[in-house]
Amino acid sequence: MAEIKAVIADDEPELRSYLKSLLARAWPDLAICGEAGDGVRALELVEKHHPHIAFLDIRMPGMSGLDVAAAMSGPCRVVFITAYDEYAVEAFENEAVDYLLKPVSTERLEKTVERLKTGTAGESAPEKNMAGIVERLMKGLEAGQRPGHLRWIKTQHGDGTRLIPVEEVQFFKASDKYTAVMTKAGEALINKPIKELARELDPSMFWQIHRGIIVNAKSIHSVSRSVTGRGVLKLKDRPELLTVSRRHLHIFKNM
Repeated sequence: MAEIKAVIADDEPELRSYLKSLLARAWPDLAICGEAGDGVRALELVEKHHPHIAFLDIRMPGMSGLDVAAAMSGPCRVVFITAYDEYAVEAFENEAVDYLLKPVSTERLEKTVERLKTGTAGESAPEKNMAGIVERLMKGLEAGQRPGHLRWIKTQHGDGTRLIPVEEVQFFKASDKYTAVMTKAGEALINKPIKELARELDPSMFWQIHRGIIVNAKSIHSVSRSVTGRGVLKLKDRPELLTVSRRHLHIFKNM
């Protein structure tokens, strides 16, 4: 039988070690091929090692466990680790996905291991529509709560999907039928229009400076006026000079 591989992702090192020790007793043949303390690193490990199983904490910096599960492109069983109370856990049970409730008990882990062994005995196959499952989980877990501001930009990357944290975006610029997403790493295109982004982004972090441009305030180096009376924005890590329309100059009056 082929070796079964897994990754563990939790932002608390002691909890990763604790889960790893429990797994060593409950499933000695399971190979832990990577550990991560944040969601971005967890996704990197999944894409690099192609594990059969990913143990993902729900709340992690960078990307949540739900975000990681939705972004994974290859076959991988997911076990969510959560500190949510029993009422919220109904969302997991309704979707028939594996989960471990903190603090993880030996008995509960053993039941999960038995299910995983059954599911990975043959060809490792993920849930057919993980993105849809994650979407419904989020609705179940956040029932009664107002949705927050946009945290991730979903872009096409080869045959899969790439998630860009909004914190890494330096500015958005309308471009023909698409919107360009500009980061230090380069440029990506999305179908979401600037008008829609302006409603979804955190206005304290992202400022619309032009009908077709939204800039990350943290990326601004300086602003000056052109001879025509418009603003000229210089960024910290990019060579472009961005135009600030007259109607949006007021946001810089105290700078």
